[in-house]
Amino acid sequence: MPNVGGWRFVVLGVVIAVMLVLPLVVKSSFAVDILIRVLLFSFIGSAWNLMGGYAKQLSLGHAAFFGLGAYTSTLLQIDFGISPWIGMVAGGFVALLASLPIGWLCFRLRGPYFTIATIATAQVLMLIFLKFRDFAWGAEGTTIPNLGHAPLMMQFETKAPYYYIVLGLLTIALLITARIERSRIGYYCVAIGEDEDAAEAIGVDAPSVKRQIYMISAFLTALAGTFYTQYIYFIDPQTAFNFNISIEAALVSIVGGVGTLWGPVIGTVLLETTSALLQSWLGNSIGGVQLTVYAVILMAVILWRPTGIMGYLAEVYARRRSKSLSLPAKA
Repeated sequence: MPNVGGWRFVVLGVVIAVMLVLPLVVKSSFAVDILIRVLLFSFIGSAWNLMGGYAKQLSLGHAAFFGLGAYTSTLLQIDFGISPWIGMVAGGFVALLASLPIGWLCFRLRGPYFTIATIATAQVLMLIFLKFRDFAWGAEGTTIPNLGHAPLMMQFETKAPYYYIVLGLLTIALLITARIERSRIGYYCVAIGEDEDAAEAIGVDAPSVKRQIYMISAFLTALAGTFYTQYIYFIDPQTAFNFNISIEAALVSIVGGVGTLWGPVIGTVLLETTSALLQSWLGNSIGGVQLTVYAVILMAVILWRPTGIMGYLAEVYARRRSKSLSLPAKA
């Protein structure tokens, strides 16, 4: 049999090399923007996947942490002149701390009630920031001061540096996910996702495990909020706490395959690229076509491949491996 493990490293090396040179080869600003958004939602989806995929706690309130990260770094930058690089980490810790009371309240519920509770927390935070005009600019929001080329303030003249930043964030998220996937807490998450009562019956501290995973997921999501605000140079409650962020994070993971390392990445590549290209090519002539195709892809995956694309690929690999093992050895 071929050395499958060796081929995996070869393919991974080729993918890494391609990703590193893409901004140098692709000259279209629009194409680089699509790549940045694909990487960003892959990162957000990977953060969501820790909670919604491995532990199967369907949270649709991750926009709360996205917004907290965005507002923390922006407030520190505008009011105190603190670099967004520092504000990004500060926003992550703010979101991490906020996940403790949010988790304490939401984890008392299960199933759809938990999902509704997470949605409510994100909406409540958005309403709070809408009302506090003196503290956080209210509904009007504010623009980020344009300093030109200022790398220490996370501002650049071209899109390529933003591409490398979000690529680094995605790499960190994948490494953390891979580490958790092979750790004790990862196995506990899977057990909780399959049957929480049974997991607790064999000694798993379900509340503690869910709280830890929620904290990591919130921290990573907040980093994405800071990056996105710096990338578009604008922030307001409707953008920072947008419900679509939570939905998108869940959808890319479901399409790609929840509870898998590469599921959110594959789902994002399929959905975000298709949506962006269709909107660019047909958006002016056929309004809403990208949403229609988006819906068709989702329905197709849910009806025929509920385990997602990664689940399908795993099934194909298992069948081929089974056939290769059953073949008689040549004399």
